Amino acid sequence: MRTGYLLDSNVIVGYLAGEIPAPGMEAVSSIVDDIPHISVISQIEVLRFNDTPENEQVLADFVKAAIIHPLSDPVVHRTIALCRQRKIKLPDAIIAAAALTENFVLVTRNTGDFKNIAGLELLNPWELPSET
Repeated sequence: MRTGYLLDSNVIVGYLAGEIPAPGMEAVSSIVDDIPHISVISQIEVLRFNDTPENEQVLADFVKAAIIHPLSDPVVHRTIALCRQRKIKLPDAIIAAAALTENFVLVTRNTGDFKNIAGLELLNPWELPSET
């Protein structure tokens, strides 16, 4: 059983911009209502671009309120193992390793980047069905 959710950068940006379809916005809102969890990689990714001061502040406030999962020894070792097992971009491998190490569901739009990683559970808020 998963112990929580790790939000990928694209989910953070999509959520804060209101760009996720309604069912996904509801799902992410319930995750964010608890303290959101993000990887240090997602922290870097969402804060590295120059944007409007207002958007930069929104992103900074979100990151400040989140629990940041660092590049710990267990995450490093799992990242190395993932990179040896399959072709994967290093930032994605670190994010996947953080989710696996913490036993989290990875919430991401880019599920293709993480497919076929044993034990990794994915949730794409853009693909959640509408309730009828």
